[in-house]
Amino acid sequence: MRLKPKANVRAIRHGSPWVFDNELVMDRRSKAIAPGTIALLEDHERQPLGTVAVNPESRIVARMLDRNADADIDTAWFAKRLSKALSLRERLYDAPFYRLVHAEGDGLPGVVIDRFGDTCVVQPNAAWAETHLDALVDALVSVTGVTNVLKNAGGRGRTLEGLDAEDTVLRGAAPDAAVPVEMNGATYMADLTGGQKTGLFFDQRDNQAFVARLAKGERVLDVFSHVGGFGLAALAGGAAHATCVDGSAAALALASEGAARMGAAERFTARQGDAFDTLAEMAGEDARFGLVICDPPAFAPAKQAVDKGLRAYERIARLAAPLVAEDGYLVLCSCSHAADLNSFTGACLRGIGRSGRRAQLLYSGAAGADHPLLPQLAESGYLKALVFRL
Repeated sequence: MRLKPKANVRAIRHGSPWVFDNELVMDRRSKAIAPGTIALLEDHERQPLGTVAVNPESRIVARMLDRNADADIDTAWFAKRLSKALSLRERLYDAPFYRLVHAEGDGLPGVVIDRFGDTCVVQPNAAWAETHLDALVDALVSVTGVTNVLKNAGGRGRTLEGLDAEDTVLRGAAPDAAVPVEMNGATYMADLTGGQKTGLFFDQRDNQAFVARLAKGERVLDVFSHVGGFGLAALAGGAAHATCVDGSAAALALASEGAARMGAAERFTARQGDAFDTLAEMAGEDARFGLVICDPPAFAPAKQAVDKGLRAYERIARLAAPLVAEDGYLVLCSCSHAADLNSFTGACLRGIGRSGRRAQLLYSGAAGADHPLLPQLAESGYLKALVFRL
């Protein structure tokens, strides 16, 4: 694959991992390359730049795999990348529950792997990873010693890459029940086969730990709670009571089970419903909480959705702020990589202001260190968590 003369070669040499269709010479032969093929990337003067994975059917035609133009993308290559990723996680965490591979941040473009003890859930969200899945899984089992490997095919990226949406068991067996995960003193129940994404969101771990410090003795409202992310962490931090709101009855059942396992069932309430509607209903009920958290799904998953997404974040802030008691805390989160921190913060402050409240910004958090950011790829730093005192 060869770059056009006007392509930004310097960015690629400095670590940019993606090459788009308008940067490459896409002749008939290039367009006929099978998705997932490994190729040599050259600049317009035919100087080698590295080994790339190719998918002519995607806007991201080439993904940089290795700066070595002669790299063999085989089991040994995967094992080296996975060993490097594992060494970081084992230094950070004393139990094998974490994101093991964070795609480009760990040098495996489009690949996400979450670990739950002796089970790994793999999301091969790029064609090259699907094509080389056997080698990846062989290396994963060899490096980590896990006995079960599941494939989750629900990632949005797979659709963009022209891949199927079929979940499968790649090694061993799928667990026959939700897996308990201990984080920040809380117990979460992760459904590895029927839940959202890989079953649990590890990325908020550090932010949940901070928020738990504010929760002691407070009534807590966790909106878009999934399996109880912030709510259960608040209970572990000594909250008087936590109410979790989510649209999924299955997720709330897992949150309830987690609270019971923590011995906190009497301090926990699940409320199923649309988040926007429930916030409005609670305002009508004159409900007040010392701590309110809103951690919605991505409202702005792509650049064309940014304006609409920011309006949704503003609306969430406007509806949530009146439920916060005086001198209480409001936590607002975004996992939309297309909405940057400044834009998201502005939307939150507009919503808070339009509710008639004023705010201090206490904390700005991102994903934990098991979600390493590739500085040359803004999309790898997607998570934002803001803590306000009202």
